[in-house]
Amino acid sequence: MKTLQSDIRTSKLRYQNAVMLMLLLILSVIVLLSASFGAFHIPVAAVIGIFKSQLGIDSHVFTDAQAQVLLNIRMPRILMAMLIGGGLGLAGAALQGLFRNPLVEPGLIGVSAGGAFFAVLFIVFGSSLVVMSPLFSLIGLPLFAFLGGLLVTMCVYKIASNSGKTDISVLILAGVAINALMGALIGLVLFYADDAALRNFTFWSLGDLGGSNWSKLGIGSLLIIPAIGMILKLYPELNAMALGENEAYHIGVNIQKVKYTLFLSSALIVGTAVSMSGTIGFVGLVVPHLIRLGFGADHRLVLPGSFLLGAILLSGADLLARNIVRPAELPIGIITALLGAPFFIYLILNFKKINY
Repeated sequence: MKTLQSDIRTSKLRYQNAVMLMLLLILSVIVLLSASFGAFHIPVAAVIGIFKSQLGIDSHVFTDAQAQVLLNIRMPRILMAMLIGGGLGLAGAALQGLFRNPLVEPGLIGVSAGGAFFAVLFIVFGSSLVVMSPLFSLIGLPLFAFLGGLLVTMCVYKIASNSGKTDISVLILAGVAINALMGALIGLVLFYADDAALRNFTFWSLGDLGGSNWSKLGIGSLLIIPAIGMILKLYPELNAMALGENEAYHIGVNIQKVKYTLFLSSALIVGTAVSMSGTIGFVGLVVPHLIRLGFGADHRLVLPGSFLLGAILLSGADLLARNIVRPAELPIGIITALLGAPFFIYLILNFKKINY
């Protein structure tokens, strides 16, 4: 019996490793294509040569202009898309696992809207804080967005909770109401904004990775990567909670600690993502569900798989956004909405048939 169980575990681990390897290969191809295609075309051979030169391997198949564009403009954007897409996918997987419902998504329950509202507050009224402390020019926007996402998450959770249980219908309705409220408050704040801030917000609200650079990537990594680590460590607890909160409690899971850790981590990821790239919808909804449909509901696979597929999806969407109307570019949120909205409608129509 022990040998059989060991063989099953080994087979399952090999399967999960194979899935991760496949997703990594797909992501590598997307990254290579993103590095090559754009308003300024860089041949794939030149891209590989630039990467080799960074590793100390001599290569003479690229020009200085190609190296400057790739290393200083395109790579920060590609890495930012991977970080934000992966983070949003992982946050969606964590919240869906926590509430045991495939319709839960950071944007749907108001996390993105809360982060956007506090980000707009900082954009319009935060200039005095930047003058008072130069540090705020670096961390002020993501910090405000994180606080907004966290406050809204806790507010929606409190509304939907009763006697330690969470009513999913109330959760989603509360998220709809909070989204409407945050939208109204954003409009009120923008009433006091100047024309430049209005134009920036309009493009930013649709999702924009065009302002990515190494400094923003460094700040985003410092905030998002620890949150990713906290979520990935909780896969045994999420697997246990899939049986129900009471069952998980009786086998030793600290339910409240898991909830607060996931709320804090998800708010940090989504708030930082909103501050860096604007509102990008549907990634946190579509990605975890695709992983579960394709590879099962074990969070040991779902969580890292959602991170990789989220990185693939947003990197691919950014590649399309930069090339469909070249040399101009579409806001990336338009691409993700066009992909995600039909899938969300499908989920609603088939909700009762979903074996979650």
